[in-house]
Amino acid sequence: MIPSLHTDAGALVPFGQVPDAVWEIFVFSVRDGFVQVSAFVAVTVLLFGYVQYRTGGRLVSFLENNERLQPIAGALLGLTPGCGGAIIAMPLYIRGTISFGTVVATLAATAGDAAFVIIALAPEAAVYAYGLAFVSAILFGYAIDGWGLGIGRVDRAVDRLSRPVTDGGFATRNVAEGGPSVPIADADSCGHTPNDGATANGLLMTVTHGVHVVWWFVAIAGAVAGVLYLARGAPDVPLQFGPTFFGLFTVAGLTGTVLSFYLHFVGRRYIGTGGSGRIRENFASAYETFQHAAMETSMVTVWVIGAYLLYEYGIVVFNLDIAALAAAAGVLAPIAGAALGLIPGCAPQIVFAGLYAEGAIPFSALTANAISQDGDALFPLMAIDMKAAIIATIYTTIPALITGVLVYYFWPFADFGFGVL
Repeated sequence: MIPSLHTDAGALVPFGQVPDAVWEIFVFSVRDGFVQVSAFVAVTVLLFGYVQYRTGGRLVSFLENNERLQPIAGALLGLTPGCGGAIIAMPLYIRGTISFGTVVATLAATAGDAAFVIIALAPEAAVYAYGLAFVSAILFGYAIDGWGLGIGRVDRAVDRLSRPVTDGGFATRNVAEGGPSVPIADADSCGHTPNDGATANGLLMTVTHGVHVVWWFVAIAGAVAGVLYLARGAPDVPLQFGPTFFGLFTVAGLTGTVLSFYLHFVGRRYIGTGGSGRIRENFASAYETFQHAAMETSMVTVWVIGAYLLYEYGIVVFNLDIAALAAAAGVLAPIAGAALGLIPGCAPQIVFAGLYAEGAIPFSALTANAISQDGDALFPLMAIDMKAAIIATIYTTIPALITGVLVYYFWPFADFGFGVL
């Protein structure tokens, strides 16, 4: 028998063609990650940054001074289609502005980029599924804060078994017991200085500012391609470079990813990180607002592409059949949907949403996955506080399992294809 490799289409690739298949997965993942995820993240992060710029930071101050409203505010951010709203909340936790329960509420309400697929192809199902996710997120977020199930409590539990990796964080003003697992850097050391590295190489600083401007034109083109992609029902997009929709999708995706990697790994040394992984109180100018959004999105892009590649290569190497698992009969369906949500990123969730739109998955599984999935919002938290990210994603699975099973047994419209156009 000739050694072979499975592709996403289910076909077998002869062993001699495996390098071509591996390269194809790499190129498609790099391209799709930017258009399907990063372009939308850029828009939402920019909108929030612009609000910060216009209000002088009063929105963050409001959250900081109204702790009891934080889980509701976090759930509202997570409910925003895409991941941009939820991504915004993660740095707020790191700096001690919001509680850990708010983080959990935000992630539980996050619909991710799969929301665009469901809204376009099954709007009625989207209203009910994300409505249930919103309510569950708020209730569970308040429960986390009320019962003091923050990082401090987890650290003490782990300490009974072994020495913890960190010292349990530091005191915060949050209603949840225990704060982030990492220290907050001083305001002057968060990478906000626009002249970092300028004395070493003024030319590269100028080039980086130019890359930043070009990046935004590419991001806008990517957002347009992403909207058209969803409007067309999320079809397979071939690798093309002509003056067509496919060409726009391909060029914007590949160019955007390359520029994002440059900004994240090189550019931040010359124009500053723009607050990557941090939230800004306010912005001195509109340009600084754009710069912050670009650097934040570039960081997310790096993590998203990594997740896409891990997911796609995992499917191929281990011959995983997520569709079969998700469509399991009986109460296993919502359990599978909740378990799938443990995978960070939007790639598997978009596939899951597409399966629901095709009538292959029951509504209970969609609801469980909507609550459990954290989308790309988990990546900034993983980059800064891995322990908090792991605990948060485990926490969001609990209300997902409860709600999904309840919907399976008691929801009158929990059938396959509910709300699909």
